[in-house]
Amino acid sequence: MARRRAAARRGRPRGGDRRRHARHRLGGGSVTERRPLRNPDGSPRLPELVPDPATVPSQNVSNWNIANALTMVRIALVPVFGWLLLARGGQDHGLRIGAFAVFTLASLTDRIDGELARSRGLVTDFGKMMDPIADKALMGMALIGLCLIDRLPWWVTIVILVREIGITLLRLSILRHGVLPASRGGKVKTFLQAVAVGLFVLPLVGWPNVVAWVILLLAVVVTVLTGVDYVFRALRLRRGERV
Repeated sequence: MARRRAAARRGRPRGGDRRRHARHRLGGGSVTERRPLRNPDGSPRLPELVPDPATVPSQNVSNWNIANALTMVRIALVPVFGWLLLARGGQDHGLRIGAFAVFTLASLTDRIDGELARSRGLVTDFGKMMDPIADKALMGMALIGLCLIDRLPWWVTIVILVREIGITLLRLSILRHGVLPASRGGKVKTFLQAVAVGLFVLPLVGWPNVVAWVILLLAVVVTVLTGVDYVFRALRLRRGERV
């Protein structure tokens, strides 16, 4: 009797063996293995990240797609917007309202083309190159035009454009180390700039003009702070750290 009990104990799975045995029975023969928490060299294992489609080289995607078409429409709207803003010295209220409508339409295409490219797999090298060019052209035209019609001081335009051009060059300079993705602060900056510039394009007076100035000054502050943040993130990327 004692020999039978000892034999039964020796044949019974213990601890983790029982758990794997149970999974084997329930899973139809498949055993679930837990991934180690560390790499073979002892360093912590980092979670696998899904890459942003905008940072992945495009393959077998035609440049003739709706996302790139919207980007080119935005570029084509820049001179139209500039003419409406600067015509008659910027003193024609009707033309200024038309300029605001064109600026709003162009800004909307900036958001739509990016979402279409990611959701439909239409990300191309051409789009990745032309999209920031279209953004800088539209914002640059708006800021310089507003200075020319005495709606903005030149220092605002200089601060914003120096930051935008500088960060673009910084991103290009560290491409061999990796892609510097847009931060949440950068997206807030873009939104504040678009709202502020749109309000200044309109022929506003009184308290709406005060609101436009408040948003603009906030946009300038966020522009500078996010620019500094991008510099530090770029330095970490050069050192091989994850940003």
